[in-house]
Amino acid sequence: AGLLIFPWAFEKAGGIHLAVTVEMISLVFLISGLVILGYSSSISGQNTYQAVVRDVCGPAIGNLCEICYVFNLFFISVAFLVICLCKVLITGLPESEMPYYWYTDHRFAPFLLCLFFIFPLSVPKEISIQKYTSVLGTFAATYLTVAVTVKYHMRPVHEINLSCLNTAVLVLLILCLFQCHEACIAVYSSMENRKLSHWVFISVISMFICLIIYSLTGVFGYLTFGKNVAPDILMSYSGSDVTMIVARLLFGISIITIYPIIILLGRSVIQDPLLRRRHKHTAVTESYESRTRVALTTVWVTITLLIAVVDPDISKVISVVGGVSAFFIFIFPGNCCFRILFLMFNKIHTYSFTFTITFCFYALFCPRYLLITWGMITLFCGTYIFGQSTSIAIMQLLSDT
Repeated sequence: AGLLIFPWAFEKAGGIHLAVTVEMISLVFLISGLVILGYSSSISGQNTYQAVVRDVCGPAIGNLCEICYVFNLFFISVAFLVICLCKVLITGLPESEMPYYWYTDHRFAPFLLCLFFIFPLSVPKEISIQKYTSVLGTFAATYLTVAVTVKYHMRPVHEINLSCLNTAVLVLLILCLFQCHEACIAVYSSMENRKLSHWVFISVISMFICLIIYSLTGVFGYLTFGKNVAPDILMSYSGSDVTMIVARLLFGISIITIYPIIILLGRSVIQDPLLRRRHKHTAVTESYESRTRVALTTVWVTITLLIAVVDPDISKVISVVGGVSAFFIFIFPGNCCFRILFLMFNKIHTYSFTFTITFCFYALFCPRYLLITWGMITLFCGTYIFGQSTSIAIMQLLSDT
């Protein structure tokens, strides 16, 4: 969904060259985080992000990770509702040209969609549709990229005037767009071939495919409209454009099917401790688990819907999600890197022969001081981005009051 905002981020960053440069630098940290997390999962034997962080970094960091995990997924849900329900799925016309009907009201239509589609898909304990949603999302993103590129070559090139430089907006958006670290450990655990070299290959290829899709959309969307590009690229095109209507529908359907997966991930972090606490005192019945699941889903959908309807400003959501994303992309992987180094150099005898061979390989080709330096750089960048994004979010809130 954040792909729709990428051309606007290019405009805010001051142009194409600077934006692509920031992308490439960010890509190094993104791939590094994926590799560190995959390796941490292989050492700890855990299959979820929060479980790996808790096992490798300790219970205190693990508790912080769970809080950030729920918080991040919650605001991603808000962003999905803002982009999909309030801007994309309802209409492509600006508000001044939008005919008013009671069923297209920006407060009523999202309520119906949540009631009849999102909530029923989110309640089940397991969501089988998640096997196919990634394909739909990839197709929607590819379709939009091709459509924006073709539209650019079908119309005159606009004169591009550089705006003021604001790389902070672009960095936060990149962290939101390329954010797959929360689910990467679950993906790694489900792979048949869990060799580190294979995981590095998968991470690099996946990130570069995302880079190509996002860059093409950002470049040609920005070149098409220049400083007049809307925060939602689909809103820059005519509401009667059939090509963009199809793109709007694809994104809407894709987000509606992805949203329940986000709820499932966030709900499990909250529900599992509740069930464990209940199990200490009495048996956990199926009815209790079902009531807890329905209650958590209802609260999650209701609150995210209220936030999306009351204040549908995607820039505020981006600033919040981008800041928290720094924990998952920089801070937690950096902590895991330090902790793994400690285990390598102090407790190597407790691990298997395979682990010893892997460690010797890294000791030969990647000296310890380089890993320590990289961990420090990762932690510093994550702390800086989190602090900056939090400051931006606070200033935006204060300026609106």
